[in-house]
Order: sequence, then C-alpha cells, then structure tokens
Amino acid sequence: MDHFYIIANKNKKSAEKLQHEICEFLEAAGKTVTVAAEKAERGHIAPDGCECILVLGGDGTMLNAADDNAEGQIPLLGINLGTMGYLAEIEKDAWKEALTRLLDGNFEIEERMMLMGYVEDCPGRRTRTALQALNDVAITRSGQLRVVPYDVYVNGQFLNRYEADGIILSTPTGSTGYNLSAGGPIAEPQAKLILLTPICPHTLNTRTIILSPEDRIEIEIGKARDGAEVSVEADFDGSDHALSMKSGQRITVQASPMTTKIIRIYRQSFLETLHRKMSAR
Repeated sequence: MDHFYIIANKNKKSAEKLQHEICEFLEAAGKTVTVAAEKAERGHIAPDGCECILVLGGDGTMLNAADDNAEGQIPLLGINLGTMGYLAEIEKDAWKEALTRLLDGNFEIEERMMLMGYVEDCPGRRTRTALQALNDVAITRSGQLRVVPYDVYVNGQFLNRYEADGIILSTPTGSTGYNLSAGGPIAEPQAKLILLTPICPHTLNTRTIILSPEDRIEIEIGKARDGAEVSVEADFDGSDHALSMKSGQRITVQASPMTTKIIRIYRQSFLETLHRKMSAR
C-alpha cells in the first residue's frame, strides 16, 4: 500500500496530534498521505488511487467513512479514539506497531455485508434513492409520542404486525450496536444474515427474527389506534441521511451488493475481541 487517506474525528482531543504523527511516519516510509478536509460538502471521499483509509476516531467515525466510501471499496483501518471500538480495532497507543505490520503486508481484509433501503409510496413504486448502511437501519417514530403499527412482509409474504416504538434491521456487524441495546442477539460479524429486532414492542413474547441475506424485507407504516396518520423516520447508521415516511408508505430493506472492507492487523477471533471489549465496560 502506497497511498493513504486519513479521516480524523477532530472532536477527539488526541486526533489532531495523532494525525500529524501518522503522516510523518508514513511519509518517512515513502508513502503518499492525503488528509481529509475538516468540512466537505460531499463527505470524506477518498481520492483516486487511494489504497487504504485510516480512520482516527470511534465506531461512529468508522461508519461515516464506510458510508462515504462504499462505492470505492477501499479497505478501512480504524484507530480507536472512542470507547468500545468494535470496528476500530487498533488502540491509539499501538498505532505505530499496527502500521508497521500493515506496511509489511502482515494483515487480513474482512468483507462485511451492508444493507440498502428505499421508500415506496405503494408496492413497486420507489420514491427515494437507495441508501446504504453497514450497521443498521432503524425505523422509529417521529413527532408525537405514540405507538406505531409496523406491518412486516418478507419476500412479499406477510410476517407480522408489530406495535412498537420502532424496528431495527441490523447486519451482523451492527448486532453489537442499537440491536444489542434493544435486546437483540450478537452475531459473528462476518456472518451473512439480517436481524429484525422490534424496539419496545407492546407485547410480552416478541423476539428478534433472523433472516437470510437473500430476503427482501418490506415494512408498511400503519395508522395510530385512533386512526390518525403517523410519521416515522428511517435512519441509516445514525447518519444525517434519513428517510421520512408516513402512514401507508413502505420501506424496503435488503442486502446491498456493496460490502465494507475492514483491515484486521491482529488475527484475534471475534469472541476474544468481544470478551475484551465487554470486560472493559
């Protein structure tokens, strides 16, 4: 790898200093380094010829970088400046050793599945451009505090009506995020599956449903119990790119043809990583 692109979360105190040190290290090794502008109209998109994106921050910064660069299929290496850091593997004190291993070719690349989703006014008529998510698509109420009915269809067949605060559709990578907080299971991140987890369902026996990566999930927004129209919002990885919907509209979510490539420096199993991260809480 000869051309690196650095995306740093400048809200982290140590980010600017670390970015400078990494630039000096890579340039001393004869590598080309491009630093992302602090403010960019189209997100932090890596330049042509870039072979690796170094992300300095937490998992949120990693998700933003994955979203911005999904089409480029450039591998990402995260240096954790946050708390948990499931996606950002390298701790900030170990960056020099990690980059040395990277330059020596001592690494692996994992491909993580992504989700894509778009809104329909009625079945078959798309109204919005598809958005991508590495972690999850969270469909939650907006506006007045009330229970929302969600009619879920899988491959055109009615599955269930959930009366809940929302529904999370998660990848295995995202299973340790919002899905976990909502009581969903943890999945091995390189698995290929989709987790459907209701948020605060108004029932005693609702659980996560695990679906195939080939499944197409459609969720239709119903009306409130008093017949009033409700509004919801579909957030993709918690980014600013959200889709607004109202009663009668559907969102379709399925596996994306694109993947996110994550660089792994240390051949540590997911269970080892999970144990280390959860023990640190």
